Amino acid sequence: MTQMTVAATQMACGWDRDENIARAEKLVHAAAERGAGVILLQELFETPYFCKDTEPDLLHLAGPATDNPAVQHFRSLSAKYEIVLPISIYERANNAQYNSLVVIDGGEILGIYRKSHIPDGPGYREKYYFNPGDTGFHVWNTRRGRVGAAICWDQWFPETARILTLKGADVVLYPTAIGSEPHDETIHSRDHWQRTMQGHSAANLIPVVASNRIGREEGSSCAITFYGSSFITDATGAKLAEASEHEEEVILASFDVEQNRRQRVAWGVFRDRRPELYGDILTLDGSQRR
Repeated sequence: MTQMTVAATQMACGWDRDENIARAEKLVHAAAERGAGVILLQELFETPYFCKDTEPDLLHLAGPATDNPAVQHFRSLSAKYEIVLPISIYERANNAQYNSLVVIDGGEILGIYRKSHIPDGPGYREKYYFNPGDTGFHVWNTRRGRVGAAICWDQWFPETARILTLKGADVVLYPTAIGSEPHDETIHSRDHWQRTMQGHSAANLIPVVASNRIGREEGSSCAITFYGSSFITDATGAKLAEASEHEEEVILASFDVEQNRRQRVAWGVFRDRRPELYGDILTLDGSQRR
């Protein structure tokens, strides 16, 4: 039996980067002390979610991944506890800027994933700040198991989870920043957000971990109230653990990765796939490719 214990965290963020990193460290300590081997922090936790508005000065928050303060800080913590820490950062690479995830295992950087799907809507103006990711989807062989990861808006696309599962992931991680819709505060997307990822989990027979932020953040043109509700599923999409909408929390769950691997084979979903029939998905309008 091979057990994997994962954790999701959630917290509010301000403009003091050192304070945000210290708060995140406290959560990582708490999760590691409780036995978590893979610990997920939320998207872009070094600052407030700055994409609410298009502000030229905020473009300069980006920097090279290897020089990022959070990456440097959490490498030592990852080594201390021998844990896997995916760290969400605003990355600059020459003249390109990305919403990136640096995967750290036992203090070593295994690689970087750059967010593939970049949203653009009221309060979520990410296309102003980020180039579309160019890394493709990756699964990392870590000391705790095979870890696949994507970032926030990626979680709405079933192709992301399917590809990560096809590549052999034991778990799919989604660091997130999502909350109220500034153009219509009657919209509360939390349940839809959760069910979307639960569906990915069920369809691929793989556990999913989502880590969201909390708190109300004011921008120049709007404000967003982030609704937390970080959660972890089992390999059938059922929630094993769930955080509240408003409180700083750490949640944990464990599962048997070998049992999940056997179940994925036995269920027949991957045996019965017909990739040769799926060419239309490579088009924008669903028309047959010529």
